[in-house]
Amino acid sequence: MENAHVAPEPTAEAESAPLARGVAGAWIPLLVAGAGIGVGVLLHLRDPHVEGSYGICPLYALAGIYCPGCGGMRAVHNLTEGHIIDSLHSSLLAIPLVLAFVLWVGDWTVRAWRGEPMRLPAISRTTMWVFLGLLALYTVLRNTPWGTWLTPV
Repeated sequence: MENAHVAPEPTAEAESAPLARGVAGAWIPLLVAGAGIGVGVLLHLRDPHVEGSYGICPLYALAGIYCPGCGGMRAVHNLTEGHIIDSLHSSLLAIPLVLAFVLWVGDWTVRAWRGEPMRLPAISRTTMWVFLGLLALYTVLRNTPWGTWLTPV
């Protein structure tokens, strides 16, 4: 992780006490991982394809357009079912975001287990603007007749 930031150095007062190691140091990232697994289990058991099962998207209800996140819950549900192509059809963003979450929490857990500070993910300014531009293009495209293959199912 070339562009990763490391958490700020602790103050002199906190520096005297070393970071906890093992389970004592990793309980917070393990809790976050458990929450992520819990969300995956919930989305597996309660199908978001059923209309109204999780409410409705406010942006779609008010403006009738799909936001970049529309279809994300359906995509995760399809992932838990093992339907990768259907997941990509529901949302192109779900698989990369789930993968990024797993990698970040895994890195955080390993570092916490070793007693090292958490590493914060970072991207360059150029990468951020390219990503935001692609996100805007994705949003516009999925709401046009040419992008109907990007609309959530």
